[in-house]
Amino acid sequence: VNRLYHLARQIMLRRKRRLVEGMLPAHARTLLDVGCGTGYFLKHMQDHGWQVQGIEPEARAREYARQRFQLRVEPPEQLFALPEAGFHAITLWHVLEHIHRLQDYLRRIGELLNEEGRLFVALPNHTSFDGEYYREFWAAYDVPRHLWHFSPGAFTGLMKKHGFEMVQYRPMPLDGFYVSILSETYRGRSLPLLRGGWTGWRSFLRTLKDPRAGSSILYILKKR
Repeated sequence: VNRLYHLARQIMLRRKRRLVEGMLPAHARTLLDVGCGTGYFLKHMQDHGWQVQGIEPEARAREYARQRFQLRVEPPEQLFALPEAGFHAITLWHVLEHIHRLQDYLRRIGELLNEEGRLFVALPNHTSFDGEYYREFWAAYDVPRHLWHFSPGAFTGLMKKHGFEMVQYRPMPLDGFYVSILSETYRGRSLPLLRGGWTGWRSFLRTLKDPRAGSSILYILKKR
């Protein structure tokens, strides 16, 4: 099981890197990961030639990233001390929904991203098939840790107010299966793997027509 977990993590890290690199020119090599956790994504990017910086509120996770990988990982207040226009890529992998000072962070992120850069934001989508199917049992509400929830339209409008325009929506299909299985356990129903897997599959099929229908969406944005 442990070996499978590490294999899955490496696959996901590689997919994220290729996605980020595919949206940027070859010379773009500066990355800020907000909510970087223990630093595995930063380390993977660094190993492939990126200059990386992390922001992480959890002290133990910061220390792990520093000690294990010798990464530059700072507490959230340091976001406001970083050089403006200093990053080609800024990533928030299921982080924005946890941020208290949402407007301040979005304003600052706009200042930190350079003119040719891209912003990558992964968020749960409560208007997805599984979100509407499970309603109050939908695991991705994750109350009280998730402070914000956005439909694709609402998030696009919010980012427009902060000077961003949408480049691309990408579904995150594995999230729908995980969230649906977890939602079934919250409902207390039998066979959560089977029931949740079926719901996740139906949710995934909808993303084939419209990526904005996904249980989770990766929003890729640029400055206007």
